[in-house]
Amino acid sequence: MQTTPKSLRLHIALFGRTNVGKSSFLNLVAGQDVSIVSEQAGTTTDVVEKPMELLPIGPVVFLDTAGIDDTTALGEKRIDRTERVFDRADVILLLHEGSESTEFEQRVEAKAAEKKIPVVKVFNKSDLYDVSDPSVLSVNSADMGSRDKVLAALKAELLRVCPDEFIAPPPLMGDLVKPGGLAMLIVPIDLQAPKGRLILPQVQTIRDALDNDAASLICKEREYAHMLSILNQKPDVAICDSQMVLKMVADTPPEIPCTTFSILFARLKGDLRKFAMGAAAIDKLEPGDKVLIAESCSHHALEDDIGRVKIPRWLRQYVGVDLEIDVYAGRDFPDNLSEYKLAVQCGGCMQNRREVLSRIEKCESAGVPITNYGLCISQTQGVLKRVLSPFPAALDAYENA
Repeated sequence: MQTTPKSLRLHIALFGRTNVGKSSFLNLVAGQDVSIVSEQAGTTTDVVEKPMELLPIGPVVFLDTAGIDDTTALGEKRIDRTERVFDRADVILLLHEGSESTEFEQRVEAKAAEKKIPVVKVFNKSDLYDVSDPSVLSVNSADMGSRDKVLAALKAELLRVCPDEFIAPPPLMGDLVKPGGLAMLIVPIDLQAPKGRLILPQVQTIRDALDNDAASLICKEREYAHMLSILNQKPDVAICDSQMVLKMVADTPPEIPCTTFSILFARLKGDLRKFAMGAAAIDKLEPGDKVLIAESCSHHALEDDIGRVKIPRWLRQYVGVDLEIDVYAGRDFPDNLSEYKLAVQCGGCMQNRREVLSRIEKCESAGVPITNYGLCISQTQGVLKRVLSPFPAALDAYENA
């Protein structure tokens, strides 16, 4: 579980005023010195991330933030970094000094309520303050001997407020194959394929097939039609890299359901119905419209990069007009969303579900349709209805958008 990708972990953010003991609390929970602890205000600058295993919840990552009342020279930038964590947090641990509650804690609670993020109140420095409220977690972060007791109480609170998807996560592709069934995975090996390994979405899909007592047959796009012809049973589903979608659809008999890895992740990490409605909006683009390409990870762009080169080219070819296309990478997301006529989110394999949903909500609030790479590519190739057919609700949303 220590190698579980961050995007699949429950994200637990620590918020609180400067010197309230956030870093000490994280060190107590982790049982080691993860964050620097000092009496000097503003010790924590960038968000400190600590992945760990927290059974029975599973893999989590703690996000230790700067003080929400930081008044130091770099305070404004630190608070801005802290504010961004709202887009990543699945649960917020709001630390107080004793039971004192100020406008800063109230602001965090209001923001969390707005984003529907559950909050667990932690009253720290219990050796200095008498806290009798049984509904909060009362701790002394400086007392390492209390770690077992604190962990037990923390786990109980997290299980109480933990989002449902971490208890029963949405399916990746397990509902598309029956036990003993077969999934055909079409995986290109090109310049963008990492040497000696498969990319995360492909690995997760293989694992999901195994978890659902099914088998996977993996081949390149050139061998796909031949492999189909020599099978003595039809696969339950065919899944390909989005860049190969046109060839896969052409080679797949109509009775075999087919889709793409990116569409699977659109369902797992986001809202497939809204992404489908966003794909339909591509047909409404006009000359000079602004389109946002949102990549989740920062990487060195290759010569024919999917987000920076191919998707812009396919969009322009499909709509037949010139478009103004901006690319944002990593966790950057524009504040001027209302200027865009469409947002295209990547598959989100390096993001958690809440972060992708947060981007969908931001676009929806700004009145901007949003789709993802896989749906966008399939739309521009003219095969989106075919690859959405395994998901009737999303197909219906697309056809009625």
